[in-house]
Amino acid sequence: MNSPAAPNFNHITDWVFDLDNTLYPRECNLFAQIDVLITRYVMDVTRLDFEAARSLQKSYYRDFGTTLNGLMHGHKVDPEHFLNTVHAIDYSPVTAHPELINAIRALPGRKFILTNGDTNHARSVLGRLGGPDLFEDVHDIRAMTFVPKPHKQAYDGFLGRYGIDPTKAVMFDDLEKNLVVPHEIGMATVQVVPGAEFAHDQVEAWELGQTTGPHVHHVTGDLAGFLRNLR
Repeated sequence: MNSPAAPNFNHITDWVFDLDNTLYPRECNLFAQIDVLITRYVMDVTRLDFEAARSLQKSYYRDFGTTLNGLMHGHKVDPEHFLNTVHAIDYSPVTAHPELINAIRALPGRKFILTNGDTNHARSVLGRLGGPDLFEDVHDIRAMTFVPKPHKQAYDGFLGRYGIDPTKAVMFDDLEKNLVVPHEIGMATVQVVPGAEFAHDQVEAWELGQTTGPHVHHVTGDLAGFLRNLR
């Protein structure tokens, strides 16, 4: 989908990518592993049963940007312990994707990852994809001082750190709510979505939501193809 007001990408000098369910397809269910570990973590912290913990987890994710942010506010959890625990996963579902890596490598300008996950997780994913040195840097949840997307502070800190002019940058993310602030500050935006048939009992409808709102300039289910066609 391209809106009539979609920006021209010829002016882009900085390319900013979310990590989870963006650089790898949601269909590989890597994040589903993290999701299960987060539920168990919430159960341990709150002593709630599975269903209640699951509900609290998703409400924190929706309302605070990350479950971690909600747990830090409501339960004073140690973020380092949380991150180390929930990223102890099997990365083998992520397979090499040379078409995507080559398409990103061919983009003119700098490339960054802006993720609510952590750098070690990002490096593990990039190693599986085949692009461990593809990006200028990974700006992770620690660099955000644990204030995640979609909060404006997360974007302001990132842009300031690297001297990025938002009017010459584009943001790719799977969650449409994470594109609201980028749009407001002048970035181009692209929502990366799964196939139309995708469904998963761990994923709520809002996580897959698409919108015709002005903050989403483009929608694609094929990131490699989208980038390749920009040339």
